[in-house]
Amino acid sequence: MKLSRFALPLLMLVACDANAADPPRNTQELYREHCAQCHHNDRLGAMGPALLPENLERFSKKDAAEVIAKGRPATQMPGFADKLSPDEIQAMMAMIYAPTATPPTWSEQAIRESQVIHHPNDKLPSKPVHDSDIMNLFMVVELGDHHITVLDGDRLEPIHRFPSRYALHGGIKYSPDGRFAYMASRDGWISRFDLYSLQMTSEIRVGINTRNVAVSGDGRFVMAANTLPRSLVVLDANDLSLVKIIPVVTPKGVTSRPSAVYTAAPRNTFIVAMKDIPEVWEIPYNDKAKPIYTATVHDFQPSSGEELPVAKGPFPIRRIELDAILDDFLFDQPYHHLIGASRSAPSGQVINLNVGRKIASIDIAGMPHLASGIIWPYQETQVMATPNLKEGEVTVVDMKTWKTIKHIPTLGPGFFMRSHENSPYAWVDVFSGPNKDAVHVIDKATLEIVKTPRPAPGKTSAHVEFTKDGRYALLSIWEMDGALVVYDAKTLEEVKRIPMKKPSGKYNVSNKINRSSGTSH
Repeated sequence: MKLSRFALPLLMLVACDANAADPPRNTQELYREHCAQCHHNDRLGAMGPALLPENLERFSKKDAAEVIAKGRPATQMPGFADKLSPDEIQAMMAMIYAPTATPPTWSEQAIRESQVIHHPNDKLPSKPVHDSDIMNLFMVVELGDHHITVLDGDRLEPIHRFPSRYALHGGIKYSPDGRFAYMASRDGWISRFDLYSLQMTSEIRVGINTRNVAVSGDGRFVMAANTLPRSLVVLDANDLSLVKIIPVVTPKGVTSRPSAVYTAAPRNTFIVAMKDIPEVWEIPYNDKAKPIYTATVHDFQPSSGEELPVAKGPFPIRRIELDAILDDFLFDQPYHHLIGASRSAPSGQVINLNVGRKIASIDIAGMPHLASGIIWPYQETQVMATPNLKEGEVTVVDMKTWKTIKHIPTLGPGFFMRSHENSPYAWVDVFSGPNKDAVHVIDKATLEIVKTPRPAPGKTSAHVEFTKDGRYALLSIWEMDGALVVYDAKTLEEVKRIPMKKPSGKYNVSNKINRSSGTSH
């Protein structure tokens, strides 16, 4: 069973573990054959999520059976109705929802003991060992053989390639100076890579199933979001040593899986989205920063005018209660607003972070992928645009009025949308379905599709990223015999192809650390 690292964390196919009653031998064999590669022999998660009762609380047995039989839209989770009988599916359902005798855990001691120092900081060079511009480097994740290629964005040539941990997830993040890269694997490993010396410096395992990491705007801390155990783990960015474990639990004892953690650098905070409770958490990391919880934006003022309360102590938690669970979201550029959507709600929400409450609803139906949304100036306003994981359309929203101004029809559901401040175009893939080989180019001034390249007919085209100056757009052919296809971002003509093993995300240092409005942060 195969699952994209971008797939939603719904269950796939599952089998027994050592703590549960022994299932029939054939079920164990089916799991090893179809599931273990993505979900680990003990169901602790790898490329796919951990397959344990704790992960299934939001899903009914009926929904689970349907996913096993038919697959899941907008992911690489296939259906198995042609390989498994109805009785086999039902037997596996019983095992999925049966509690284990001993819940899997990952303790503070386990975290500390897992730390590996490959190359101490005092042994690292003071200058790059290569002549490439650090700010225009890309790190390209190759899912096909679990490697990362470091690509020179000026020469458009690889300068280094190295093995990564299995199934990286959540994108690569950089230190504020661009020197160090931080990455998370689905099985909990956090890695720190030096772009000067092109070598891994340190690693640590923070959990059993990890969503992603974020790096503080001052470069001091890394925060990892775990779905198993349900926790946030704060690390020292210099060597990844453990600083603090924050259980994800409300004052009433309700726990949740965090869906992701982000850095709001202008606010000196981490922002954490939740999967199981209608809350967003804001966690300050800079104890010397000025107060940030004041109402200074134009569209909402609290009646008292006082600062909003925040819990005391190291990494205090500010809990913002919402109308509904937000499955994903994006921020405006100054990080005053969080725009989020729930896949079970008919509209999106706009949350003013300064005052800590919802201020508007947005007309976004289907399954908008706001985490891949982008922003650009349009006429007398700014707009945000998002692809949709279920509907064949891009939704464009006015960020002054929060009204949807256009639905741009596409050839199918899309996963990634990207642009650059120096480019007149926005690119959005189709990603799944019969037109997965297509990618649309949208004119940001007219909101019309002006070109639809199909660089590899029949093969998945996905995830565009730009060089730091916006001159070139790099597109992934998401296949084992894949490639990066380089386009001239103005003429939209192909420039070259760089062969790679199922390249997925590619992350430009400058665009990430400068928070380009055309890419995810």
